[in-house]
Amino acid sequence: MNLSTPFIRRPVATTLLTFALALVGTLAFMRLPVSPLPEVEFPTISVTTVLPGASPETMASAVATPLERQFGRIAGITEMTATNFLGVTSITLQFDLDRDIDAASREVQAAINAARGSLPQNLPNSPNYKKVNPSDSPIMILTLLSDTLGRGQVYDVASTLLQQKLAQVEGVGQVNVGGASLPGVRVEVNPNYLNKYGLSLDDVSTVIASSNANRPKGSLSDDIRTWTISANDQLFTAEQYRKLVVAYRNGSAGSVLQSASCEEVLGHPLHEAARDGE
Repeated sequence: MNLSTPFIRRPVATTLLTFALALVGTLAFMRLPVSPLPEVEFPTISVTTVLPGASPETMASAVATPLERQFGRIAGITEMTATNFLGVTSITLQFDLDRDIDAASREVQAAINAARGSLPQNLPNSPNYKKVNPSDSPIMILTLLSDTLGRGQVYDVASTLLQQKLAQVEGVGQVNVGGASLPGVRVEVNPNYLNKYGLSLDDVSTVIASSNANRPKGSLSDDIRTWTISANDQLFTAEQYRKLVVAYRNGSAGSVLQSASCEEVLGHPLHEAARDGE
């Protein structure tokens, strides 16, 4: 007797068994989890460069382009995307699935070092990179509100206190703080007044930088101890820039910085700042 003999002798039972198997298969197929976009972890590295005050066009030409030239020489890159914002350039490098991400990160660091000579000399920091997973999404998004603090102060609390504490929690890989609203002063220089007083842009820049230096002013000492004299000479509002002395001509002080507006609204990305006047 072969395997098919009992099924041939009992056609009704065979038919019912066939329908039962078809029904079970249909129900199992309907409950089968199917993802339209399978979760694949592509080896991806994100490179970020910051140049405060630079326009997106400047970031694209002076920062992104030299980095892209060096990154293009790395083997195994399948996609390279650059995004330029005000003062920030972000370049995302995606590699082949079989590419070792640790080896790729070392090549990215070498490419950054090779491009350093072509980048602007006034970059506050060297470009930094980090390994990311494009399919990951934040597990938690927090919003901070305050009735007593401005947006700039709230951002300062989030970046200096809350971010550090959350990053120390076990299992947390990355904490990002967004919504920056830091105070700043924009200075517009009138070339006619510079020419009149025989000044250059470097003179104005040097005065502004030296006026914001926060350094000890000296010290007092006796036979036992020494005290350091400290005073904060930093300028925090546009109105304070109005009294800056840029240069002395014929024994008198002349300033080419004059406040254009006394509107100091806490939380604005840029305070109304100085335009030139006599």
